[in-house]
Amino acid sequence: MYLKSDPRSALVQTSSAKVPAPTEFAGAEYAKFYETAPQDHDDKGRTWYARGQNYVIVYSETKPGARFSRQGQPDEYVVLLPEPAVVADISADADHRRVAGYSIAFVPPGNSTVLIPEGGRIIRMFTTKSSDLAAKCSNAASFAQPHPNIPPFEAWPAPRRAGHIHSYSLDVQSEEGRFGRIFRCSTFMVNYLEPRKGPRDVTKLSPHHHDDFEQCSLALEGAYIHDIRWPWVPDMTKWRADDHEYCAAPSIAVIPPPAIHTSRAVGEGLNQLVDIFCPPRMDFSSKPGWVVNADDYPMPAHI
Repeated sequence: MYLKSDPRSALVQTSSAKVPAPTEFAGAEYAKFYETAPQDHDDKGRTWYARGQNYVIVYSETKPGARFSRQGQPDEYVVLLPEPAVVADISADADHRRVAGYSIAFVPPGNSTVLIPEGGRIIRMFTTKSSDLAAKCSNAASFAQPHPNIPPFEAWPAPRRAGHIHSYSLDVQSEEGRFGRIFRCSTFMVNYLEPRKGPRDVTKLSPHHHDDFEQCSLALEGAYIHDIRWPWVPDMTKWRADDHEYCAAPSIAVIPPPAIHTSRAVGEGLNQLVDIFCPPRMDFSSKPGWVVNADDYPMPAHI
């Protein structure tokens, strides 16, 4: 349920496929990096891993000169640089690029390296085809069996300049009628939401649900409470209690379908949330002007 002033109130169902009524549900997943030990703590810095059904979020606080290499990477991945002062030198098989801070980059499959010359905070996002990274996740055991209500992952088309690194500044001017700052590649959609100063008005929330895809909400600054409610089905043993989970930054919340959810900033200062979807969302992609880099990445022809 959206307020009329919320751009998402104009979204329409873009697929004619009928989603079966759910009979069971997965719980939400929370990874609070600020209160757990990193999975990697070495000369590169500290790195945490957590996952959803289709993706792995890798959060790193790096030391100067940290280098992260991928050999035979099966698909495109994301490098998010939320700090203006933190730059990355990214090399791929056929390309090399220095990516400025406060940017997002999409790295092609194959061999690649991400170098952080001065150190700092970076976030990388991979699909679970990167099985070595999925195995490191703090919540790997939760996905020993696939979660219900999510179809098998299917990547979107490759970029028009396949094999190249694509990077974009996060400094995108807000526009009337557009929701956030949305970027997509063949594997992910990343919505770098407008920052919020102070707590959210609890009389203007946006409870809604997704039929058949997860939402990952990455808190980079401040703190949030994720309010989540599952539907009731005839089998009462499948019912779940509501969640009202407090997550400070840095953290992720993995919100399963078709749970009703909304996230409210509760920090007194700056609150920054990033919504992540894997694969990209068709409804957001179908809105003219919503995806900042839409010209570089074709939409699927069969949808």
